[in-house]
Amino acid sequence: MTARQVTIEDVARAAGVSRQTVSNALNAPHRLRATTLARVTAAISELGYQPDQSARSLRTGTRKVIGYPAPADNPADPNPLMGGFLQALVTAADAVGHRILVFRSDPQQGAGAVAKSFNGVIAARQVDGFVLSDVVHDDPRVDVLTEAGFPFAVFGRTAPGRPQNWVDIDSAAVTAALVKLLLDQGHRRICYLNSAASLPWLADRRAGFLQAAAAAPDGAFEVGVPHDDPAALSHAVQRLLTGPDRPTALVCASDWLALTAYQAVRAAGLTVGGDVAVTGFNDIPLCTLLQPALTSVRLPLAAIAHVLVDRLISAVEDPAAPASGLLLPVEPVVRGSTPGR
Repeated sequence: MTARQVTIEDVARAAGVSRQTVSNALNAPHRLRATTLARVTAAISELGYQPDQSARSLRTGTRKVIGYPAPADNPADPNPLMGGFLQALVTAADAVGHRILVFRSDPQQGAGAVAKSFNGVIAARQVDGFVLSDVVHDDPRVDVLTEAGFPFAVFGRTAPGRPQNWVDIDSAAVTAALVKLLLDQGHRRICYLNSAASLPWLADRRAGFLQAAAAAPDGAFEVGVPHDDPAALSHAVQRLLTGPDRPTALVCASDWLALTAYQAVRAAGLTVGGDVAVTGFNDIPLCTLLQPALTSVRLPLAAIAHVLVDRLISAVEDPAAPASGLLLPVEPVVRGSTPGR
């Protein structure tokens, strides 16, 4: 008997209980004695029974489906971080019997286009709520869902005055921890390779650097170039490293900027991890392939996804419940690019 052929009546017969008892085991297990629940659960597992989700949706008004507007990406050069987050989100949803509906909604197309894509999914009753990522200040997706009164949870941070059901890492604190690591290793002059992108999490990283780097004995400074052009940034860093006041450590706003830093260090005739320490942020798979391997900050994507799914389900079940943002602590992953001096 295949899973698609198994009915609730089959389970009831196998367990020696009524159809209602099987229903209670699925929807209200607290109503059953432990021995009865164990017998029904064993029958469900043995027969491979799968509840009819469409029928359950009609009864409860929920779909057990979470909408996720995937960020725009280049298939020829995919973003490993957001690909990892989607995998973590699917796993977290599956653990509580939910599925992920992925669709496209680009905030850069404006509020009208965002409203059309989200309202279409809402009107079709396809999902119970949404998980958003890559959220920026004044994000039109947040405004559309807030106005619609539809549940959502955010990877990132929503602006003041908007719902605060979000989860994020403390980018400022962990960047400050990177700087402290370098100071404890004896580095006296530290440079920050900043990104030209105007994104809130990058602003937090820069703020954490500036706060902690104020303790650098010989000072700290930052460098950046328009559009994060790799050639221009490499040339700028190379000039710094061959100048009279060269830094001995480079703190980079991302792993991709760190890759440019590696190129600049070597072009200046110096060694990464020997003459110049380098750190990144995000800990993409490339970090372990570099020589030496790059010290970076690994985002706890699995933990973030599980908290987001839990918060979204809570918001669906009790829309009036107050919510607040949650910052998850993270620590640097120390590798060969930052040896002690």
